[in-house]
Amino acid sequence: MAYDEGLAELIRGDLGERSGISERRMFGGLAFMLYGNMVCGVTSQGAMYCVGKAREAEAMRIPGTGPMEFTGKPMGGMVAADDEAMADDGRRAALTRLAFEHAESLPAK
Repeated sequence: MAYDEGLAELIRGDLGERSGISERRMFGGLAFMLYGNMVCGVTSQGAMYCVGKAREAEAMRIPGTGPMEFTGKPMGGMVAADDEAMADDGRRAALTRLAFEHAESLPAK
């Protein structure tokens, strides 16, 4: 099953015209990268944000988030956002901020 292009467009709008953003096909979906480090993405399961392990607990306190799981195992440092979270501008902004903070803390690839 393909990812939701409408969800990808919503995320593109959240990321804006920031320098260093690129898109890469990953996980059967689309990942948004900052200088080669993942910020967020969309898969057939919905939206995901790479917030890093240090920010994971904070991200999980945002209503509508949960562990990002592929093959039944949670991926440390990544959270999934459900449709309700993605429909809320404030929640998306908080997740985007946490994901950018994480990506900016990493060296460019």
